[in-house]
Amino acid sequence: MVGAMADDDAAPPPAAPPRRSLLDRMLGFIERGGNALPHPATLFAILALLVVVASWIAAEAGISVTHPTTGKTIQPVNLLSEAGLHKIMTGLVTNFTSFAPLGTVLVAIIGIGVAEHSGLMGAALRKLVLASPRALLTPILVFAGVMSNMASEIGYVLLVPMAAYIFAAAGRHPIVGMAAAFAGVSGGYSANLLIGTIDPLLSGLSQEAAQLVDKQYTVTAVANWYFMMISTPLITLLGWFVTEKIVAPRFRELPSDMTADEQGNQPLTDAERRGLRWALYVTIGFVFVLVWSALPSGTAPGTGFLRNPADDDLLKSPLLGGVVALIFAYGVLVGVAYGVGAGTIKSDNDVIKGMGASMSTLGTYLVLVFFAAQFVAFFNWTQLGLILAMKGASALQDLGLPALPLFICFILLSAFLNLFMGSASAKWALMAPVFVPMFMLLGFSPELTQVAYRIGDSCTNIISPMMSYFALIIAFFQRYEPRAGIGTLVATMLPYTVVFMIGWTILFGIWLGLELPIGPDAKLFYTAPASAP
Repeated sequence: MVGAMADDDAAPPPAAPPRRSLLDRMLGFIERGGNALPHPATLFAILALLVVVASWIAAEAGISVTHPTTGKTIQPVNLLSEAGLHKIMTGLVTNFTSFAPLGTVLVAIIGIGVAEHSGLMGAALRKLVLASPRALLTPILVFAGVMSNMASEIGYVLLVPMAAYIFAAAGRHPIVGMAAAFAGVSGGYSANLLIGTIDPLLSGLSQEAAQLVDKQYTVTAVANWYFMMISTPLITLLGWFVTEKIVAPRFRELPSDMTADEQGNQPLTDAERRGLRWALYVTIGFVFVLVWSALPSGTAPGTGFLRNPADDDLLKSPLLGGVVALIFAYGVLVGVAYGVGAGTIKSDNDVIKGMGASMSTLGTYLVLVFFAAQFVAFFNWTQLGLILAMKGASALQDLGLPALPLFICFILLSAFLNLFMGSASAKWALMAPVFVPMFMLLGFSPELTQVAYRIGDSCTNIISPMMSYFALIIAFFQRYEPRAGIGTLVATMLPYTVVFMIGWTILFGIWLGLELPIGPDAKLFYTAPASAP
């Protein structure tokens, strides 16, 4: 009897840890393997040295390709030569200072720092979380990321770190929020409800390539608009699925060093509510000025002052080209308004202190960017990326596959090359003269070829070290997981790449099978006119 009572009172055995899925174990293996690599800054330094050695090997091997447009022979540039050494020495500083994301990040962070230091970010996001259905936070972030790629700096610099705050305030791991936002901004780069600045750039390159076959052919900036619009809800739903079913289960426990404010759910004080009202008044005024500046000139007195003065165009206007300046100005204005209203900013010293505090967190990022900039510059100098693109194009052309398998191979090739060449426009400038004429001769339109390229290019953005903002996202991850490295980022984002690639390719196949137009006056197939050479 006593023994029975003792058995009843005994503590139950500890529950067995939940069984990890095969996918989770695979991603964990990728993460551990990637994080076992040296620090990302060290890794970029090693890669830069390897590029120098590879350039010497390629030059000694006599590798060359013929440029499809100019007919010139492209040979690798040997950076181990005397001339290469001179180029490295004289370009070391400018490689760093001219690295595209650096100025964007620094200027935007200065402005955002005022909003963060004043307490606006924490209060506004707590308000958002308390007022929003938590079940919809993930799709809202993915959709916002997709829409922000009209001016991509907003997504990378503002939305991704803001997503961390939003998820933290909702009691969820900040990296899950950043992953969802990053997937929309970068992985969904070719989906949007509206036309962005990249569209006229790509269409212009496609048109130049198409005129190698048909000198009268034109490709408009809205050539892919219908496909992009339908892709927007697709990417939003796929991003939602991956975030909740694959990414979130890997980040269940909140970081131990998160502050109480970051973990959120505290009710707002009267001072915070007053500060938010003042910030709202400034936001309304700021938006009014922007809308007024974007209206066509002559609509009303003073309208259109931020449109392109040459042709009153909005796509190539100071309004869209000056997005970073607008982020800076808005961050300062709304931060000061909130700080004065809430009593957290009492003088200009507090404003400058907020700017300085935001910059003080970027020390490691600056070191990382220095080495990343050298790697990217060295790789571009050697012309190895161009040679790789030409060799891949030749191999693809020799396959002789039917339409859909051929385009799938092209999508995969574009995705692969994106791991080595980060700029979408630079890559397309090299690939379009090869693939657009090739597919035209096979009976497919330049617009369709451009869509296939954009699918592949977008899907691997989020795992490509050559993507300009890759180093910045690692720095964001390290704020909440100090041991995070390339492995953490790649393992977190790889499921998005795979699912986006599958979903987008299926949509492409359906579009091709139903023979739907992919944009206004943009057909799928090409028939050479009688007058075309």
